[in-house]
Amino acid sequence: MFKWLKKFFDFCNEENRRKFYISIVLGVIDGLFGATKIPAAYFAITAVINREITAATFATVIGLMLISTVGKMVVNRYSQMIQTEAGYNTCAGKRVEIGEHLRYLPMGYFNDNSLGHITSVTTNMLEQVGDVATRAIMMVVQGSIGSIVIAAAIFAFDIRIGLISAVGVVLFLIVNRYTNNHVKEISEAKVMSDREVVGVVLEYIQGIAEIRNYNMFAQNDAKMKQYIEKKKNVDIGAEVAAIPAVNVQNFVCKLTGVFIAGFSIWFYLNGTMELNYTITMLLCSFMLFDTLNAAGVYTPLLRVIGRGVDMINEVLEIEQMDINGENIVPQNRDIHLENVSFAYENRKIIDGVTLDIKENTTTAIVGPSGGGKTTLTSLIARFWDVDEGRVTLGGRDVKDYSFDSLMENFSFVFQKVYLFEDTIANNIKFGRPEASLDEVKEAAKKACCHDFIMQLPDGYDTVIGEGGATISGGERQRIAIARAIMKDAPIIILDEATANVDPENEKELTAAIENLTKEKTIIMIAHRLKTVRGADQIIVVDNGKIVQQGRHEELMEEDGIYKNFIQGRKQAVSWKIA
Repeated sequence: MFKWLKKFFDFCNEENRRKFYISIVLGVIDGLFGATKIPAAYFAITAVINREITAATFATVIGLMLISTVGKMVVNRYSQMIQTEAGYNTCAGKRVEIGEHLRYLPMGYFNDNSLGHITSVTTNMLEQVGDVATRAIMMVVQGSIGSIVIAAAIFAFDIRIGLISAVGVVLFLIVNRYTNNHVKEISEAKVMSDREVVGVVLEYIQGIAEIRNYNMFAQNDAKMKQYIEKKKNVDIGAEVAAIPAVNVQNFVCKLTGVFIAGFSIWFYLNGTMELNYTITMLLCSFMLFDTLNAAGVYTPLLRVIGRGVDMINEVLEIEQMDINGENIVPQNRDIHLENVSFAYENRKIIDGVTLDIKENTTTAIVGPSGGGKTTLTSLIARFWDVDEGRVTLGGRDVKDYSFDSLMENFSFVFQKVYLFEDTIANNIKFGRPEASLDEVKEAAKKACCHDFIMQLPDGYDTVIGEGGATISGGERQRIAIARAIMKDAPIIILDEATANVDPENEKELTAAIENLTKEKTIIMIAHRLKTVRGADQIIVVDNGKIVQQGRHEELMEEDGIYKNFIQGRKQAVSWKIA
């Protein structure tokens, strides 16, 4: 129990940990106020037995009861308030910390499994820590402290009964330790089922278009229901498995109360304890049971909370890229790759690539799917670190740059654009939050999206759905280009930005890209002839290697992947339906 409490307190920052420590001190005070009922009961019982009910006795008893009741009410209110603040502030701070930590992880970390895990940790797990942990810790701490204080008060009245209560508390702690060990595997299964459900739901939502296109609802519904059913069974199993252990705790608590009551009566009958003490001890037996039981009911949750803390820390302990370089402004934007190799999960993706990209030139990268084109651009922008060789920008290794200063040199437009659930204006000025509305409009005009934005209900203040779901693919692309224009970085990476655009949007999108790429260094992954034939150099990548390199005219004179690629495109364009 105490191990899990310590783990949670170490998890909190210094300010919130201090609040929890204050709440423990308040728990001691709360226990003392609760124990004040014991002398109040003793005075009242003694007065009744001796038939000496006086105004002074009445005032003493009422005064002690008021002190106990009002004191507990005030202390509990303040204790709950600071514990709640500390719990929610801790979780809010950890969410921000996780967000900052994720910024500098290699892009290879982010896949379907990791996204499910991160989402589960930042939503379900931190929600449980914020809500359940605060409540459980409060009840366990106050119950434990209250039990100790009442046991100490019993010692003050009668050492024999005090020893019985001490034995009961020790037995409770032993059983409680067994309970926590008993729910260890259950808590692990519960945490994992939460993670799996979040992952499968995310997968379902993200793939809803493909599911609809191929009418795969039955298969995917069955998969999601399977995991939801598994989670239900795990949750029910956790409750059922914890019941016997909790019942044993309750039995120990009640048995302790029975022994206190039984021995108190026995001591009275053999003449070694007076009646007023006996009745007071009988009341204490119920008070001790209540506080012990309150602590016992919530202690199994501490292991679940502890496992949640471990999972959160596991995310924060994922090794980041070395981002503590210098804030460098390069003299030029020449890019050089020297014998670069990179592997992912023991599979070599890039194999010994050497490449020069001069400033203010256009480089087109083509090749078969899975050949390593996107990975190559990711290494240039340091989304991943190379395993061998090096990548330089302006003559300096990209690892010499601080990550933020390196990113100042790049803008990206991907085939799959992500827009935030925010206004169009805020999405465009994402890279420059301080930009004025006039600057936003100017960027939108260059990206050929001003006209369609003005036709929306609230113009630039229109809030679009998460991921840009409420606008078309071509419109999302143009807003992404406006965002890149707003950033005005000297190097533009286009990853198949026009691959899936409908003909109605192609003209506007092409014009937007032309406005974006004026006087820039362009690195583009493309499948369309018109977007590659004017490039200063064309790189053909296959199986992680550069197999051809040159201008369009030069490569068309060679037999190889590029010539076959171009001829295949020409044939596809010439196809007609008779």
